[in-house]
Amino acid sequence: MPPLNIMNQVDIIKNGTAELISEDELLKKLTANRSLIVKYGADPSAPDLHLGHYVCLKKLKELQDLGHTIVFIIGDFTAQIGDPSGRNKTRKMITTEQTIENSKTYMKQVYQILDSKKTVVRNNSEWLQDLNLRDIADIASRYTVARMLERDDFEKRFKNQQPISILEFLYPLLVAYDSVVIKADIEIGGTDQKFNLLAGRHMQQEYGVSQQIVITMPILPGLDGVQKMSKSLGNYIAFNDSPEEMYGKTMSIPDSLIDEYFKLLFGYNESNICKMKEKINKNMGDNPKFVKEYLAREIIKIFYDEISALEGEKHFRKVVQRKEIPDDILSFKVENGVWIVKILTENKLVSSSSDGRRMIKQNAVRIDNKIIDKVDYNIDFKNKNEMILKVGKRKFLRLIKDN
Repeated sequence: MPPLNIMNQVDIIKNGTAELISEDELLKKLTANRSLIVKYGADPSAPDLHLGHYVCLKKLKELQDLGHTIVFIIGDFTAQIGDPSGRNKTRKMITTEQTIENSKTYMKQVYQILDSKKTVVRNNSEWLQDLNLRDIADIASRYTVARMLERDDFEKRFKNQQPISILEFLYPLLVAYDSVVIKADIEIGGTDQKFNLLAGRHMQQEYGVSQQIVITMPILPGLDGVQKMSKSLGNYIAFNDSPEEMYGKTMSIPDSLIDEYFKLLFGYNESNICKMKEKINKNMGDNPKFVKEYLAREIIKIFYDEISALEGEKHFRKVVQRKEIPDDILSFKVENGVWIVKILTENKLVSSSSDGRRMIKQNAVRIDNKIIDKVDYNIDFKNKNEMILKVGKRKFLRLIKDN
């Protein structure tokens, strides 16, 4: 395929974005006829990437296909501070060991979208951990408190007399310094990252580096339809989820989110969505459920294949709709008297003991279809040799009595 002209590139780059700062600057950079350095940063504050990240990664892939160089920055240093974006209180610092553990699977997940051979990976600890106090003072001197308090979340917390640590002020300055080090031409992030991305432009100017273009992407709503997709809120679909989990989670989203998911994940416009719905309704009848089923299959196919999508659908219909027990249920030997929460955490049916307690309080844990409503419940087989443990609508475990 012949190389695209500059205006074609601009159209592709702009498509689906929330904001581009600025188009004139982008045109100048593209006119130089070189591979641009495109920065994307992700802090390994949790081990999994989710569909919210996919919105930005999809745009990165488009830029990569245009011949530009993606520099994926793993914020192993800045993750220990924690991004204050959208926070109403100071994050707890996480350890170096936690960031190392969380980042182990990051690039494997990223390479499901990006070409590994064309992606440059950098850890920002490479340059940030060696900064001395004089270096940090120099960086801090290039940004004002007044400008920092223009940030929406800081402004709200300041007005509400909620604590803001000096460490949180350092976070946007350090990720901005990343842009100085790699000489980014473009940086991509969600709309909630706009302040950090603009700080990158400012810091580059301060250090005499050509300013980066800022591209913000719309935020994908979480499964609750209220807040953004987030691991900490538990309203996410992870890259590493099984096809069954992806299908079930997609079917749980409010009908009002269907169009937005097609737009942000697959680039559908209003015309595409109407044609797709007409085709489905013609064959299946006018019901949002059928459109959502199609969406679930398409999401699975991003990370798996057509067969996996159909298997995920088959599992959902059997387990959730017909309330049957799946064929491939795992077994676990357990003695009488073992704490139920211990079983839930050991078998990764919940993310933590506190999550297990929460699920029990929400009446989401059953044994042989009987609700377990006490967080201190201990396993009691009575006269049985095995029982079926169910968590939520889709997670099962066969408990076998260990004599």
